[in-house]
Amino acid sequence: MKLNPYLNFDGNAEEAFKFYQSVFGGELYIQKMGETPGFENLPEEEKDLTMHVSIPIGDGQFLMASDCLKSAGHQLNIGNNNYISITPDSREEADRLFNELSAGGKIEMPMEDMFWGDYFGSFEDKFGVRWMINHSNQSR
Repeated sequence: MKLNPYLNFDGNAEEAFKFYQSVFGGELYIQKMGETPGFENLPEEEKDLTMHVSIPIGDGQFLMASDCLKSAGHQLNIGNNNYISITPDSREEADRLFNELSAGGKIEMPMEDMFWGDYFGSFEDKFGVRWMINHSNQSR
């Protein structure tokens, strides 16, 4: 089984994924609404929105997203009910991911050793996406 987080944005999916690509690397795939069959009659202001965007984030896993279409009745409600949890292989990589992804965002818990034995931190990035970084201090 593979886990592929899928996010929704309110018109800034491309901007967000260019930022995520700067952190994770990998090739950015992006398809615009106006390039998609069946979407020819969209309002002009929605044709440049993102239908689908993705970057690789691991072995066969991808971070994916799209923009919401107001003309189709979609409405984005940002909340705290979703996090993307990343388990890096080292403390150094945990710190790098935390520092780069949280830039311009709101830190909930700074990276520190936790009572359960792991090195952990959480934050909301500048796009309203919530992340958890959890590195195991023990060999498993």
